[in-house]
Parts: sequence; structure tokens; C-alpha cells
Amino acid sequence: MQQRYQNRLLTLLSDFGERDVYVGVMKGVIAQVNRSITAVDLTHQIPPQNIAAARFCLMNAYPYFPSGTVHVAVVDPGVGSMRRAVAVELTDGFLVGPDNGLFSGVLSQSQVVAAVELTNPDYWRTSEPSATFHGRDIFAPVGAHLASGVSLKHLGQTIEPSTLVQLAIPGCTHTRLGIIGYIQYIDRFGNLITNIPGAYVQGKTWSVSAAGLSISGGQTYSDVPPGNLVALVGSHNWVEIAVNGGNAQSQLPLDWGSRVQVELQP
Repeated sequence: MQQRYQNRLLTLLSDFGERDVYVGVMKGVIAQVNRSITAVDLTHQIPPQNIAAARFCLMNAYPYFPSGTVHVAVVDPGVGSMRRAVAVELTDGFLVGPDNGLFSGVLSQSQVVAAVELTNPDYWRTSEPSATFHGRDIFAPVGAHLASGVSLKHLGQTIEPSTLVQLAIPGCTHTRLGIIGYIQYIDRFGNLITNIPGAYVQGKTWSVSAAGLSISGGQTYSDVPPGNLVALVGSHNWVEIAVNGGNAQSQLPLDWGSRVQVELQP
């Protein structure tokens, strides 16, 4: 298809890993549409089928890209089912992928302009897509067309933005002593990242109560000796539990969704 506008940046996020050819194939399909598109890999190491992890990673990466960037995200345990394939236009970018909640973090922070279900096969790789690889046959080519300047309205049927799936994730609960939250993400260092905003503890003396322990709040990993636990606000601006030079996940009986509490000192 003839390029009509200056190319937009395109990002890719998936749980495909790097051992297989899936990511490379998606990039090949993007190049077939427009070989001058710049595709940035956010990550392909999302734990398999972990929509909550995909939500977290996309939400935290989204603000760092130029306005108009097209974000193609494929963590899709419902591929081939009745779940919708969608594209969403925001005031500052685009989202392309399955409508399963992985976009809900970004949607909570950015205003939706319009949304469509991807029902127009003219912008797919094939009119008969694989039942197991919509990343290749639908999402990658649609993302490439968007990045080449195709208007959202051409991609399919308009849907009401309020019908986009929201991941059922509990919020924080304020208490007399502080705030109760949960572990929403675990990174490759074993840092246990909560859903408690860092702004809540800014300028205060605080600790985290988790797994029967009280973990003092600090500023950096090196505020405690090597091997010791510390709570701090990470670069993502969420409260996290870490180990200086170690792995908090391996030291604590905590996992995705585990309850934690920030306690403020008088």
C-alpha cells in the first residue's frame, strides 16, 4: 500500500520469547507492508499467557515514546476464540492487539479518541488468518498499516471505548496505619513491584509489612548491606521490595497478587 504520511514509530510486546521465530516473523510481515518502519522491541519475555504482566509493562513503557507511536501487544491466551481483535486511537498514540485487558493500564492513563474491532481483512496478512497466530496475520500487519498512516476507521467496525475489556485488578485500600496493596509485577532481578504509588511515601518515614516481616523503606538498593531486604520506590514510581545484590522473590514467600502493606511512621 502506498505510504501517505511520515512513518510512525512502532513497538512490539509479546510473550513469544526469543528461542522461536515468532517475533522475527512478525517483523518480516511489518517489513512486507512498509520496510522503512522502525520497530522497537519493548519485551518478548512476558511470562506465558500473563496478561497482568503485559498490562504492567506496556503501561510503564507507553509514556516514554513519541506521540503517535503504534504499540502492538500480543499476549493472547484467547487467540482464535470469540475475543475481539482491536485497534485503539488515543490522544497520544495507538494500541493494537487482543481485547483481553492488557491495554487497561494504558487506558487508565490516556484518553481514547476512537476504537475499532479489526474486521477488515484488507489490512490483514491474509483473509484466512491462522487460528493460533493472530500476531503474524492480523496484529503485525494492522500495526504496520497504522504506522504508515492508514486511518483507524478503515481497519474495521467502530466500537464503544467503554466496552474495551478491563483487567479485574484490585486497587489499594487505605487503612488507619497506611495502605494495603499487592504485588503486581516481578522483574528479572526478583524485585517485587507493588501497586502502591511511590508518591504515597514521598518525604515520609515508612516500611512495608509483608510475609510476616517489616521491611524498612529506603532510597536506593545500597541503603542496606548486600543480601538484605529493602523497600523503595523504583524507576517506575511504584513501591517495590528488593534485596541489595540479590533476589527478593527467592527470599520471600510472595508471588503475583500477594498482599503487602505500607505503614507510615508517626
